Amino acid sequence: MSDKDLRPSPVSATVDFDAVGSQHGFLRLPYSRDDSAWGSVMIPVTVIKNGTGPTVLLSGGNHGDEYEGPIALFDLARTLKAEDVKGRVIIVPAMNYPAFAAETRTSPIDKGNMNRSFPGRPDGTVTQKIADYFQRTLLPLADIVLDFHSGGKTLDFLPFCAAHILLDKEQEKKGFEFVEAFGAPYSMRMLEIDAVGMYDTAAEEMGKIFITTELGGGGTATARSAAIAKRGVMNVLKHAGVATGKIERQPTQWLDMPDGDCFIFSESAGLAEFAVDLGDAVKKGDVIARIYPVGRTGETPLELRSKMDGILTARHFPGLIKAGDCAAVIAQ
Repeated sequence: MSDKDLRPSPVSATVDFDAVGSQHGFLRLPYSRDDSAWGSVMIPVTVIKNGTGPTVLLSGGNHGDEYEGPIALFDLARTLKAEDVKGRVIIVPAMNYPAFAAETRTSPIDKGNMNRSFPGRPDGTVTQKIADYFQRTLLPLADIVLDFHSGGKTLDFLPFCAAHILLDKEQEKKGFEFVEAFGAPYSMRMLEIDAVGMYDTAAEEMGKIFITTELGGGGTATARSAAIAKRGVMNVLKHAGVATGKIERQPTQWLDMPDGDCFIFSESAGLAEFAVDLGDAVKKGDVIARIYPVGRTGETPLELRSKMDGILTARHFPGLIKAGDCAAVIAQ
């Protein structure tokens, strides 16, 4: 074992994860800065434990500009009672708290993308230290992990819950059962285009049941998307046997992202005009968007075409797009 593996995490919890009852506290990470020599990053955490049952780890704010998860989890932390729990629920509504407080995808402290920082480092940047705490302390406690995402300020999604195709088919099967229980309008068999360093990957490599979401975007949450998150998290707890009550079943449409042809990237910067809206059916070869050069008038726009039949599942959100940005995602 390396010296890094032996080094303790600098993060300390003000809650006892083994104590029975409800506790609200913080994950405190020392952070010396110009305005506070002995300052700290204080990440809110709730742990609710009672009886015998699995541990469910719930997180939002992995990216700081995605709000359905934090809304659902701040609400759950105040409303879920210990007497209604059989097992343990760990709630971290804003995992990358510096990014959440700044309303940015990545941390304003170190520009760290939490979902590309695993397994983290106890002697690294602030984001790496938080990732290391989840990797070595919180994930080992968990049986089931739900990590909320949405499109943030740069993408907009059909609202879906997702799990990944895995080599371990029993682990995969359980993941998709939790996706179905979540009850989003759409359910996704997910393909990741960049899985290295992801929280998802860290949890799955430990054998945990891991599910995630994309519940909208545009840097805000709607009444509908927040309601999907709130209902879904309770359905997950009920399916796990941790919360009592009947699952609120909702109709869902299953989608597949079978390969890299799902993703459409823009090779030019410019003004994006979408030819189809989220949820619309498309055929292979259909124009999805036109990218207008904005340096001068009279230029022919670049046409972005679908590489498969399917439905438009995600799209770039702001009007202006850069070369290399993901413009759209097609799912089948």
